[in-house]
Amino acid sequence: MPTSKRTLMDAQQIAAALERMAREILASHAEVGKLCLVGIRTGGAFLAQRLQSLLEKESGYSIPTGIIDITLYRDDWTLIAAKPIVGKTALNFSIDDKHIILVDDVLFTGRTVRAALDALIDFGRPAKIELAVLVDRGQRELPICANYTGMTLQIGPQERINVYLSELEYQDEVAVEEQI
Repeated sequence: MPTSKRTLMDAQQIAAALERMAREILASHAEVGKLCLVGIRTGGAFLAQRLQSLLEKESGYSIPTGIIDITLYRDDWTLIAAKPIVGKTALNFSIDDKHIILVDDVLFTGRTVRAALDALIDFGRPAKIELAVLVDRGQRELPICANYTGMTLQIGPQERINVYLSELEYQDEVAVEEQI
């Protein structure tokens, strides 16, 4: 089916949004030594790595960064496939008493974040969990909001936000797409 595509952010705008988010995170965290990033596989993991680089450059601290796969924590995992593909979770540090910044590419219904929170709690008891997303598109089904956002917008339910990243061999871009 053909789709219409409208670019919302290009590579420079994505980089600028991440830089702003990194500054906001540092401004909110006096104890940088307690700060950790956890990206939700897949897009959130790449964005967490980009934020890590920005935060380390700005603060001079090493920021532990991990990746969490939420496949089996989703409330719809049985609808995805008979045998869902589970990606690797890589949390090679303790999250106990840490300030976790959970990172994802798009915040929509809140269900992905809820699943990520459930998964994180299986790894320990952080002092605080905050959420950073590149795009908050609204239309929440659960009472979840982002602490740090690159862009906030309202789009129709038939429209979809796609985040294309160079780590997945695309040109960096955020686009709204609709099947026509």
